[in-house]
Amino acid sequence: MKKSFTLIEILVVVTIIGLLTATAAVTYTAFLKQSRDAKRKTDLSQLATALEMYRSNNDAYPSTSLGWWGACSSYGSFPDTGATGYVPGLAPVYILKLPHDPRESQSFPPCSATGSTCYLYRSDGKDYKLLAHCAPEVAVPSTDQFYDPTRPTWALQVSSSSNSLNW
Repeated sequence: MKKSFTLIEILVVVTIIGLLTATAAVTYTAFLKQSRDAKRKTDLSQLATALEMYRSNNDAYPSTSLGWWGACSSYGSFPDTGATGYVPGLAPVYILKLPHDPRESQSFPPCSATGSTCYLYRSDGKDYKLLAHCAPEVAVPSTDQFYDPTRPTWALQVSSSSNSLNW
């Protein structure tokens, strides 16, 4: 007598494999989003440290005359180093080069109408604000140090003082 699998047994196994694959894909996607957000927070922290070193040496932050400067086309396509970098004069002296958002070349909700994701900088020389524009990908609690009360669902922020929180 030949032993073989019935159609029902094969369907059950295929269904289980499909469910496991779908679960793995969802978990992997969530992990990627969390990783990109962690990189954004690290980048913003490194920029903030470099900005404090700049201020310590120059008695002011690099000024953008209160305009938002970024590497993405929606905000000027500024380079990542030199006096015309999106944070003017910061790189390569205080940081090797200005970082870019992990998804800078991509546009995704809620930013599909405003352009791709990128880091933005704004300063009057006395205060500054850094944004990870069109981020985060994972919800940020209001207790998180990168929480932006002005843009709670689509930006991570770092600022020099509480005065700049509402820019």
